[in-house]
Amino acid sequence: MAHMNKHPGAHSAAVLAVVLATCLVMPALAETTQQEHVHQMSHDVMPFDMSKTVHIFKMTEQGGVESVVTRKEGEIDQIALIQQHLQHEAGQFQKGNYSDPAKLHGADMPGLKELEAGASHIEVTYAALRNGAAITFTTTDIHLLTAIHRWFGAQLSEHGADAKPE
Repeated sequence: MAHMNKHPGAHSAAVLAVVLATCLVMPALAETTQQEHVHQMSHDVMPFDMSKTVHIFKMTEQGGVESVVTRKEGEIDQIALIQQHLQHEAGQFQKGNYSDPAKLHGADMPGLKELEAGASHIEVTYAALRNGAAITFTTTDIHLLTAIHRWFGAQLSEHGADAKPE
């Protein structure tokens, strides 16, 4: 007992250090967990193999372009699956149906509700690429432009190593 009383502040300092370390580490753990969740659940929404593809998000002054491409050249099966999926998604997005991203990322994903509500003010176009496909989002509404950019930012964060900005 006498040993514990020699340095009464040492115990408090140790507890404080543990609490601070936990606060600093927890956000990183939560982010990693969400990235792992998205990667693991992606097969429920996307027919292609996430580990063989990369999502590329390019924010523009009119909206943005989301591309999905293969990591390696010549992945013909993956390219066909990417093109099929993105063509379908572009049609759904044009109608205001963002249920697939909501399934994967959650219904409260930044920008999602605004994109659904403002779909008639967003032009959504599909394009096949040599190694995948792209969806372009175009709007003149500043609030929807912001929603597109927020949505892209959230996807970049949640897809982790499976995504990159352009």
